[in-house]
Amino acid sequence: MDKRVGVIGGGQLAWMMAQEAPKLNIELIVQTSAQDDPAVSRAKQIIWADIDDAYATAKLATLCDVITFENEFINLTALQQLAQQGVCFRPSLNALAPLLDKYNQRSFLQQINLPVPKFSLWSSPDDLMANYEFPLVLKARRHGYDGQGTFIVKDLETLAALAQRIPVAELLVEEFIPFERELGIIAARNTWGEIAIYPVTETFQKNQVCHWTITPADVDQQVRQEVTAIARTILEQLEVVGVFGIEFFLTSDNRVLVNEIAPRTHNSGHYTLDGCDTSQFAMQLRAVSGLSLGSTNLKAAGVVMINLLGYEESESDYQVKRDRILEIAHSFVHWYGKTSRPGRKLGHATVLLDTEQLTQAESIISQIESIWYE
Repeated sequence: MDKRVGVIGGGQLAWMMAQEAPKLNIELIVQTSAQDDPAVSRAKQIIWADIDDAYATAKLATLCDVITFENEFINLTALQQLAQQGVCFRPSLNALAPLLDKYNQRSFLQQINLPVPKFSLWSSPDDLMANYEFPLVLKARRHGYDGQGTFIVKDLETLAALAQRIPVAELLVEEFIPFERELGIIAARNTWGEIAIYPVTETFQKNQVCHWTITPADVDQQVRQEVTAIARTILEQLEVVGVFGIEFFLTSDNRVLVNEIAPRTHNSGHYTLDGCDTSQFAMQLRAVSGLSLGSTNLKAAGVVMINLLGYEESESDYQVKRDRILEIAHSFVHWYGKTSRPGRKLGHATVLLDTEQLTQAESIISQIESIWYE
């Protein structure tokens, strides 16, 4: 019998989930209000409503066996009332509760003895200066993504100017980490506690937006083991059912610090769609549907993923550029069907690498970026 999975959110993450659903005999039903959302073209059925509309989610629940999430911008209080009425959410709302607010998330990580940057809530400029050095980082506690809601403050003048523009008392304050590189990992847990963890990935961010990833990350065995152990601890502590993306800082002295947890599929795992036996999107569906988890093995020695970001206002589908990228051996392009604006994620490209090409990963990334941004 086919399973029916509801998804709150209709962006590219749900779109890629919908691509995998038929292979698992799963019908995907999406709740979204945007007719141009990528998932609209692939979902079996659409509930036309804002993602924080709990009345619409109640209707969604009557059409499916379980509800999962494409993003974390949800009305937790309203959904908790539905959960009390028997609606099945995976991951559970209890697992999501400590993660949706960045300050609460950091506090949770600290409570379970995982390494994080020093952090606090805003107090006063004097208190900040007594406890932090410039530069320091301020982040929106909710609804920040792709660099939105993140501010790197280099001096008191910048801090004063920021305080004039936004309610800084609502921000998370953290120390600036001069990291050696940023890492990510995708991990999944199903209904009976089976855990699957993908290889450690190196991610490159510019203006807090991911530009590319290389998998596996070129880090030593100790770092790989520590990142993997942290991911396992987080999933077990929260009793997660589903896929989580976890981001890390790696310092010059090989310290691993947890940056953020995304309680869903994640940009750092897009490479899995072409590069692994089981994509993160199929893994999410398997986990929440009560199926066994698939293999996380790479299909090649390595794989790079490059986000195709908007650099102009346009309705072009950039077919010529996409075709040029596909001329590269073992390349794939996933196009989300969005209109372009600067910084918007329009699609991504992946390239599978053999052993000899592993040292050429950044050269291949540069080749694709030169085609895209020429």
